[in-house]
Amino acid sequence: MTPKRPYLVRALYEWLLDNELTPHVVIDANWPGTEVPAEYVQDGQIVLNIHPDATTGLQMAEVDMQFQARFGGVPRRITVPYGALLAIYARENGAGSIFEPEPAYEDPEAAFIPEEPNPADLKPVETPEGTPENEGDSAGKSARSRGRPHLKVIK
Repeated sequence: MTPKRPYLVRALYEWLLDNELTPHVVIDANWPGTEVPAEYVQDGQIVLNIHPDATTGLQMAEVDMQFQARFGGVPRRITVPYGALLAIYARENGAGSIFEPEPAYEDPEAAFIPEEPNPADLKPVETPEGTPENEGDSAGKSARSRGRPHLKVIK
């Protein structure tokens, strides 16, 4: 099974925003792949404000969260693998969740990475004419562009 943490983080993030709260995350700064400003890390952890007003380009992908934020006026790129994400909560009232350990994150070096398709297993898509889709595109385009359009304007 895939880890549930990415789904819970996205859901809680949306819920906090819908309730006009400021989402913060607690990060294990020592987790492999974590990129946070080391000068703001305390006791191996860092708390980050991930509200849209505090970040730029927030992306919550399948294996990590990435965004840009300013620290002391300097923009920094932040990468947080979900294994490093310990909690998400609202600054105003503490509503949110602390994440329990998941088997996918037990070994930080072998944390969940989605399977890439094997290129040998990929096959070209066949068109009705029987040629692969990427071949014969020029012939198909010229055949379709001949003649008048088939749509009529109805008033």
